[in-house]
Amino acid sequence: MEYACIRREELSMEKRGGKGYTIVDIEALPDGERAELIDGEMFMMATPMTVHQRILVKLILKIGSYIEQNKGNCELLPAPFGVLIKKDDRNYVEPDISVICHGDRLDEKGCHGAPDWVIEIVSPSSRKMNYVRKTKLYQETGVREYWIVDPNKEMVTVYHEKQWDVPVCHSFAERIQAGIYQDLYLEFTEFTK
Repeated sequence: MEYACIRREELSMEKRGGKGYTIVDIEALPDGERAELIDGEMFMMATPMTVHQRILVKLILKIGSYIEQNKGNCELLPAPFGVLIKKDDRNYVEPDISVICHGDRLDEKGCHGAPDWVIEIVSPSSRKMNYVRKTKLYQETGVREYWIVDPNKEMVTVYHEKQWDVPVCHSFAERIQAGIYQDLYLEFTEFTK
């Protein structure tokens, strides 16, 4: 009987195009499974590859050190860290890196609203999510700066709130300035060694 109820619920989801999921469904996932929600559609997350994690750790160290040395009021939080980006129960993401400069957006559940700076590191399974779905979501919700780091292409695509429709593409060989910090530059050649 329980199976019939679950199956009926799954069929109901299929009829709605799989867009009826909420934060409750994310919280009900088995331990070790992670997913994101965009407008009620659930996207399961794969385990990141080694190159992804190497870049992530180096970015955390570099940006975190910068914030600490400059006694900044922003906070860097890496995934898994929940962002309830639209302040509803149908949108939930876990950016690889979130930099949040408004402490009032943070509580024990995560960030409520858009982070100021988001960095996503592309994996083969996350390409469409990072380049299409999340770009649109981050623009809609007011993320000030969004970086897509693509180790496969050795490129960083940078979106700024004032020129969102005209992203700037940088090669890993370039020195890239962070938009929310005037004197923070990142060089990705040092991150891939």
